[in-house]
Amino acid sequence: MTEMRRWYAVQSQPNAENKAVAHLTRQGFETYLPRYLRRRRHARRVETVAAPLFPRYFFVAIDMSAQRWRAIYSTVGVSTLVGHGGFPTPVPERIVAALQAREAADGFIQLNRPPAFRAGDTVRVLDGVFADSLGLYEGMKDSDRVAILLDLLGRKVRVTVDAEAVAAA
Repeated sequence: MTEMRRWYAVQSQPNAENKAVAHLTRQGFETYLPRYLRRRRHARRVETVAAPLFPRYFFVAIDMSAQRWRAIYSTVGVSTLVGHGGFPTPVPERIVAALQAREAADGFIQLNRPPAFRAGDTVRVLDGVFADSLGLYEGMKDSDRVAILLDLLGRKVRVTVDAEAVAAA
């Protein structure tokens, strides 16, 4: 990327990231849509699909002095450029470079998975409303959240928390 070109965040219309990227690429803009492989359950099937790492957001490289960047606002699939006062705010180059560095050979971001627990293991909630509560690990959800069973008011209640918010008890 040249000295004058910088990365900017674009907000797309709902579920229109790929459409917006295709139209911006046709207009001559360099785009970057970080994606990862996600497991999805649908109609009693489990399949792996490509999903945007940041739903409704992607990056576009713009040379503000040479490119007609205001055309981005009227591009199909684009909602707006992220910015302040009518001008887009640049994203630090190191953020986009760090995301690109995490891509595997297949072009998808590799997400770090927290240590896995086995069903029935006792875990402690580290953060949030249920901090310091003990529960039984039930399983991991697709969105990097874990389901645990907490003993609340004399009943076992299923609670979903961030995977980083639990540790072995």
